[in-house]
Amino acid sequence: MSNKKSHPSALHEKAGIPRPEMISATAVENIQHFRKIQPSAAELVEGILAGNITALSRAITLVESTNGTHLAKATEVINACLPHASQSVRIGITGVPGVGKSTFIEAFGKFLTGLGKKVAVLAVDPSSTISHGSILGDKTRMEELVKDKNAYIRPSASGDTLGGVARKTRESITLCEACGFDTIIIETVGVGQSETAVHSMVDFFLLLKISGAGDELQGIKRGIMEMADAIVINKADGDNIKKAQFAKMEFNRALHLFPAKKSGWTPTTSTCSSITHEGIPAVWETIEKFLELTKGNNYFFEKRKEQNQYWMLETINEQLKTNFYNNPEIQKSLDSTKKAVQNDEISPFAAAQFLLEKYFKKK
Repeated sequence: MSNKKSHPSALHEKAGIPRPEMISATAVENIQHFRKIQPSAAELVEGILAGNITALSRAITLVESTNGTHLAKATEVINACLPHASQSVRIGITGVPGVGKSTFIEAFGKFLTGLGKKVAVLAVDPSSTISHGSILGDKTRMEELVKDKNAYIRPSASGDTLGGVARKTRESITLCEACGFDTIIIETVGVGQSETAVHSMVDFFLLLKISGAGDELQGIKRGIMEMADAIVINKADGDNIKKAQFAKMEFNRALHLFPAKKSGWTPTTSTCSSITHEGIPAVWETIEKFLELTKGNNYFFEKRKEQNQYWMLETINEQLKTNFYNNPEIQKSLDSTKKAVQNDEISPFAAAQFLLEKYFKKK
C-alpha cells in the first residue's frame, strides 16, 4: 500500500468568493410590474400630446403589433391624434447601402435641432425573407443624435410586405406629429420597393449618392431618379471632393432628360460631407425653397390629399389580405391546395380561384 499523503492536485481549484448580485431583484420586479401595466388609449393620447416620448414609443409599438386587440387600441389612439397632426415637413431619404445615410441623417438632424427644430427619424429596416428578422441598428450609428433631447429615432422592420410600411410608418408619422415633432425624416435602406412606398408618404424625397464607386451612371435608374426632388453626393471630403463634383455634373445632366414635375419644382444636385458638415445647411435651404414653391402653388396640400387617399386604399388591400390568410376555412385548405399545385394536380390560377370562392362563401 502506498504511503503517499493525500494532497490535492496542483490543478485543484479552490472555492472562490461568490460574485455579488449585479442587479437588484427588487428593481427587476418593479420594471416587470411597470411593463405589465398597459396604459389606456386615452392615457397614451394624453402623454403623446404632452410630448411624452415613452407614450409615443408605446403607441408606435401598438401600431406595429399584429394583435387584433392592439390594432383596435392603436386605431383609437391615431384617431384622437389626427386633429393634432400634419403640422410638419416630411422628408424621405434613400440611397444604396454604404452611401452614408445614417451619418448624413445624424449630421442633418443635429443641424436642424440647432435651428430649434424637433426631429423624428423613422428608419424602415427591411425584414429578412428567410429569418424574418431585422438588424434595427440605426440608433447605434447615430450616437450624437440619439442623445439630443429634440430628436427621436425609431427603427422599424418593414415586415413581409410594403403594406407593413403602410401600417407602421404612415401611422407613426401621425403620432410623431401629434407629439410635437415638426420635421419627420423617413430613411429607407435603398435596396427594394420600399422607396416607392416611402415616396408616397413624404413631401420631399432626397436621393443620396456617392462618387468613385461606379455609381455615376450605374446608379441612374429612371424610377428612383424620377422620384427624387434633390440628389446629394455624399462623402465629398478629402481626396473625394473632385470626384464628387464630377458626379454632381453627371447627375445634373441626367436630370434634364426627365420630364418636368407636376409640382413645378426642378430637382437639384449638390455635394456634402457628413464628416465636415460642408454642404449640410445647403440641403435644408433647398428643402425650404421647395416648400415655399409647392405651398405657394398649392401642390403641397393637393399631394397630401392624394397620399391620404392612396394609403386608405393600400390599407384596405393589406387588411383584406390579412383577413384572408387568418380565415379558419382558408387555413384548413391552404396546405393541401399548395401541395396540389406543386404536384401539378391543379393550376395555380384555378387553385387561387378555389380558395377565393371558399373565402367569400363563408363571409
